[in-house]
Amino acid sequence: MALFQKKKIMIRNFTFLILLVVSFSINAQEIEKDTIIDDMIIIRGDSVTIPLDEVIVLNKFNFKTTKEKRYYYWYWKKVHNAYPYAKLAAERLIQLNDQLAKIRSKRKRKRHTKKMQKYMEEEFTAKLKKMTRTEGRILIKLLHRQTGLTAFDLVKEYRSGWKAFWYNTTANMFKLSLKDEYHPESESLDFLVEDILQRSFSTGSLDEQKTRLQFDYFEIAHEYKDIDVVKVINSRKK
Repeated sequence: MALFQKKKIMIRNFTFLILLVVSFSINAQEIEKDTIIDDMIIIRGDSVTIPLDEVIVLNKFNFKTTKEKRYYYWYWKKVHNAYPYAKLAAERLIQLNDQLAKIRSKRKRKRHTKKMQKYMEEEFTAKLKKMTRTEGRILIKLLHRQTGLTAFDLVKEYRSGWKAFWYNTTANMFKLSLKDEYHPESESLDFLVEDILQRSFSTGSLDEQKTRLQFDYFEIAHEYKDIDVVKVINSRKK
């Protein structure tokens, strides 16, 4: 009961920063059994058919097995579910900072911030509550990619250091950390996310928003040419 109450409180407070990621599902994550036919993958339950030759327009991703292909596109769905919220968070952050810069009164700034929080809650709470733990973890990473700040720093800056501490403590109970950073140049799972993003940007399945971080996908891609998708994803699920 206590755990449920903590989860409910976090849902109410995190929407402003798109941090309802910590309303995470505690159900075990499983690979959906999507259908793969020759060069097509049909994602069950989403009514989406993806021609692989159109998705992979950069250096061809050489899947070693059907299992690896299935894992890749399972993760592809997770990234696609999380990215729009990270992109929106960056847009709202810029908007909020521009507005706050015009407000001198500390009291009015605080009131405006709460107004924005309420707006975000009403618009996105229902959708974000449906996110899985895997999507939540990806969202935390992508928040850093799009804003240049960790989820922890965002909470600390716009709420308080004390709230950031307790939010992160609760997040740890679900094997998540609001302090996670995005480093595709050195972390294989982050590179997998970046690879999916770049391929999605090139095909138009996701709208590109420039990252606030300093890295070059094309410079680091060769380092991961032999990446083991199954091993990488499973290592983070433990």
